[in-house]
Amino acid sequence: MQIGIVGKPNVGKSTLFGAATMAPVEIANYPFTTIAPNKGVAYVRTPCPCRELGVRCTPHNSACVNGTRMVPVEVLDVAGLVPDAWEGKGLGNKFLDDLRQADAFINVVDAAGSTDLEGNPGNAGQFDPMEDVTFLRRELEMWMREIVKNGLSKIARQAKITGGKPETILHERLTGLNVTEGQIKEAVRRVDLPADPTLWNDDNLLALCKEIRLLSKPMIIAMNKADIASDANLDRIRSMGDRAVPTLAETELALKKAAAAGMIEYTAGEASFTVKEGASLSDGQKKALGYMAEKMSAFGGTGIQQCLEDAVFRILDRIAAYPVEDETKYTDHFGRVLPDCILMPRGSTARDLAYKVHTELGDKFIRAVNAKTKRTVGADYVLQDGDVIRIVADR
Repeated sequence: MQIGIVGKPNVGKSTLFGAATMAPVEIANYPFTTIAPNKGVAYVRTPCPCRELGVRCTPHNSACVNGTRMVPVEVLDVAGLVPDAWEGKGLGNKFLDDLRQADAFINVVDAAGSTDLEGNPGNAGQFDPMEDVTFLRRELEMWMREIVKNGLSKIARQAKITGGKPETILHERLTGLNVTEGQIKEAVRRVDLPADPTLWNDDNLLALCKEIRLLSKPMIIAMNKADIASDANLDRIRSMGDRAVPTLAETELALKKAAAAGMIEYTAGEASFTVKEGASLSDGQKKALGYMAEKMSAFGGTGIQQCLEDAVFRILDRIAAYPVEDETKYTDHFGRVLPDCILMPRGSTARDLAYKVHTELGDKFIRAVNAKTKRTVGADYVLQDGDVIRIVADR
């Protein structure tokens, strides 16, 4: 799973990326600090079944901290997009192409309105943060439209002769964007397209790509710089439809660095932190930590962990499943207890999980066993969040 961090330049994307992943990135108060995409790993939290089952787990692909499974997700930070990026402005096509495999986007916006659409700094309240959202939506949809248009006329003529379905035609154009035929079919259902694909025009395709983007690349808004943003700005951004979370990226990054330096006790996602007894802090550090504590109290935390978990569990609607080979001991082939946590789309079946583990396991699927209930289930068993599943396949 890959989460793409997107937005215009100089809004705190790289700071948010660094805070989420603790990967080293260049951060500066000017546009286009990031040129090459940054890749890192962040972690989302979900209850581990170890406590419910009364076992001590030995995780393989994810850590367990006091009964909470920390599941890795890939995070991608690309250079800032500017208006008309889809036409190549600001190397926009390259940056957009970096986002092809993303499952969802975190759109970082300057909620304080302190940067223009090119990312040039100004004063808080000088610019409209809603434009950060509307322009980015348009850039993504126009980019998709141009990909669909490239070579579409030839495919459309062939489809007209053979009677090919619209979703099949479109899937050929969008297969490199991690878009499924099912998502395209649903988008086609929502848009009034001419039955003859040779008659599709730019307006038809843009309307279609808007729906495809909504279905295949859902978005959550990180209202960054929330500590200096007006309540009116936050409310206006929330009204735009996408889920929006106030974020304090600089605070999150500073707290993680302070925790690593042994100054404070802080766990990502918590609403507060504590200064370690005996920590030697300067007056400036004490003042800065006091400011952070005040703002975290106002917003219930820094919002960074919430953004990641909302993207995975609410926007993408993933659940956790734990495949095992021994349903009595909850172990794999190597004797590891509850070794792997796999994030699956809600509604996935036991066979879907088998395919996720290994293609051959899915192809040779016979049955599965729900390790919690010890009941045998079929291929069409719908997984529940936290299920521990043994898959039985033909050898």
